[in-house]
Amino acid sequence: MLELQDVCFTIKKDGESINLVDLVNIRIPRGHFMAIVGPSGCGKTTLLKTIAGLNPESSGGLYWEGRNLSVEGDLEASDIGYVPQFSIAYDPLTVDESVEAATKLRVAVRDNEELDHRIDRVLEETGLAAIADRQVKVLSGGQKRRLGLAMELVSDPKLLLCDEVTSGLDPRSEREIVRLLHDLSRREGRIVLSVTHSLAHLELYDSILVLHEGRVAYHGPPDQVTHYFSVHDTEEVYPKLATQTSERWQSSWMKHRAPYYSKLDKVRTKLIDSGALHLPLGVVNQPVSTSSQGESAPAAEVGTTVLEKVAPLTSPAEETPKVRTPGFMTQFMTLLSRRWRIFFRDRGQVFLQLAILLCFPILVTLFSENANGQIANLSDTRQGNIVAEIAEQQTVKRDQVTVGSAISGIIMFQVILLSLMGSNNSAREIAGERQIFEKEKFGGLRPSAYLASKVAFLACLVLAQSLWMGVFVNLFAPFRGGGGGFESHIIFLLLINGAMTAICLGISALMRTAEQASLLSIYLVGFQLPLSGAVLALPDSVEFFTQKFISAYWAWSGSVSALEPKVLHAVKSVIDTGLAERAECLYMLAFHVAAGLIAAWIGARRHQWD
Repeated sequence: MLELQDVCFTIKKDGESINLVDLVNIRIPRGHFMAIVGPSGCGKTTLLKTIAGLNPESSGGLYWEGRNLSVEGDLEASDIGYVPQFSIAYDPLTVDESVEAATKLRVAVRDNEELDHRIDRVLEETGLAAIADRQVKVLSGGQKRRLGLAMELVSDPKLLLCDEVTSGLDPRSEREIVRLLHDLSRREGRIVLSVTHSLAHLELYDSILVLHEGRVAYHGPPDQVTHYFSVHDTEEVYPKLATQTSERWQSSWMKHRAPYYSKLDKVRTKLIDSGALHLPLGVVNQPVSTSSQGESAPAAEVGTTVLEKVAPLTSPAEETPKVRTPGFMTQFMTLLSRRWRIFFRDRGQVFLQLAILLCFPILVTLFSENANGQIANLSDTRQGNIVAEIAEQQTVKRDQVTVGSAISGIIMFQVILLSLMGSNNSAREIAGERQIFEKEKFGGLRPSAYLASKVAFLACLVLAQSLWMGVFVNLFAPFRGGGGGFESHIIFLLLINGAMTAICLGISALMRTAEQASLLSIYLVGFQLPLSGAVLALPDSVEFFTQKFISAYWAWSGSVSALEPKVLHAVKSVIDTGLAERAECLYMLAFHVAAGLIAAWIGARRHQWD
């Protein structure tokens, strides 16, 4: 039994409190299929999200089997299913793979046999068994809606909430989806609530809830809607609502609802007696009304009046086993495996990564010729000819400028290119799938498992890109480092790529859209070169504040500081920016990586359901 007692959801607009859901009182028994209808903006989806717990009620109470959800916590993730308007599946995956991933993320199964049985069962229930091998991207609108239902049914939810799952479908597909929802409500006493703008196929519902400006204007049998609103056709209901204020409709309904609730109870009893409605063992006929007058019990009396009139759903011996949520490692491995599968099936992304991996190091080698030059030494014996001494000094200076500029420039070029790679790696990684992630988090996905899978996937890209950049350049265009300079350079290449990848992952987690995350990440990379001070020295006042936040400076400075003394002297002769110690550069880049991951963790945990 689901019961709403004087439920309100209030927002602040221009300093004024506005009730998007206003004093809603309804009771929905087990095995019930209800439509929530009303004109656009009347609060249908807001009410559904309030029931789901996505919108915390501002006042009133929600009760599930007599338990106050506002006080005792939300429903278990396995007890509730929510099918949103948007697609919750990845296009490159097949139907079977999508349902398998949903099952592994939401249900702790004993073995593969139980996993396969659960997958096959929901595919049969939703009519998807015949197209299980098709990719999501080739499915029709109706088939995608069925897939969304299948991915929610894997945990056998007792309460299924559907938000506009028939919108945009042709009449035949719409009726098929409504019929499917009707059938699902008849199994295991499941409550199915469906938000819809359409007034077609109302005869398939057990009851219709009509909302007007967040208030209940009607809740009763579908065949009584036209009678109550004094119209000839259901299409006239919405224009009729506009003839009165929502307060008057709500007041009128509170006065006249008793006979309509009585009819709902009689129809329900007939369904149970005829066997058309199958309730779980131990579940009794739960009335919509709690008294002969059809009045809902006050919230304070839920613990007595309701429970006296409605028998317990099951006896302790008959309770079905609770569906357990999988552990961290199961969710982590499922997500990581799915991410790699999606990556390799996205040919455009694979080709882009290969092109970047091959072309960027080649670009570096094109500018590396001057970095291989020799730096002349001053004679140990003093020249007697002053002209010769000046010429020698000029030669050394010229060599230092040529080699120093080239080596400094090549290191910075590699650093900037790897920063760009890092931005490309993760700028859209979370923001691009925000809706799917929020939906899976609602279904029991741990944010820690999700973020860990992203870090593991991106770490592989960072390793491949950074190592290949360093090794390729060293093989085909080695520049003079010495003294362990190459190994140190590799470490800083890894760190700059890792730092930028982590920071952009944090941006992706904090932004609401992929476009916002991509734009901000591009700006971040664009500022790396001018603010690093490697090309033009910054004013001291600016450098003091900006340098700490520029990953490129620390990677460039650390790599340059590890060069052999002669080459380092050549580089210092052509730059005006001071170089930090190698250890300090390592610590700062590690801090950037940590800051990015912390931001990603905050963004992953934060509720950002649209």
